[in-house]
Amino acid sequence: MKIKIGIIDYNVGNWGSIKNSLIKLGFRTTISQNIDELKESDLLILPGVGAFKPAIAEIIKSGLDQLIYEMANKDKPIIGICLGMQLLGRSSLENNFTKGLNLIPEDVIPIEKNSCHIGWNNLKISKGSQPLFNQFNNLDFYFNHSYGYPPNLCFSVYETTFKQKAFTSVIKKGKIVGLQFHPEKSQKLGLKFLKELILHLCLND
Repeated sequence: MKIKIGIIDYNVGNWGSIKNSLIKLGFRTTISQNIDELKESDLLILPGVGAFKPAIAEIIKSGLDQLIYEMANKDKPIIGICLGMQLLGRSSLENNFTKGLNLIPEDVIPIEKNSCHIGWNNLKISKGSQPLFNQFNNLDFYFNHSYGYPPNLCFSVYETTFKQKAFTSVIKKGKIVGLQFHPEKSQKLGLKFLKELILHLCLND
């Protein structure tokens, strides 16, 4: 049976490119706001492009926050990508303080004052030996963001440096994973990362 992936549609995001990438990788994929439909997924993806505050407001307004909490309580895998990674956190300072989903108990801050990190940059292992992740150490992926988690957190897996300032680029708490980079825009390497992460979360972790 193919792994079924639900992409959460909360009216803010880049659903199409992620869905096309997942289909290319051989996964059954749906984009939906329907809670009952998303509950049938083996794994949820929370994508995002834009600002934290209106995004979290849309999630709460549509009741999708309760779906996310329910899936997390059932130990279902959840992957947040870019803004989606940040929404999983405790709060963000973007456009003043705003509470997040608090599935990852860390706060989102500016990575560099008045700067936007756009383009290719590498990942560096930040916490010990991680068999799944070691193979991607020092390889480049595509980023586009101004905010992120600080480095050297309890759940940090990878860190990346921008203008001599480090931030957490991959974070993992159990089956909840955040990717600050865009795997769907990172060519073949990004698709490999995404595929191996999904298989690991659904079949092994």
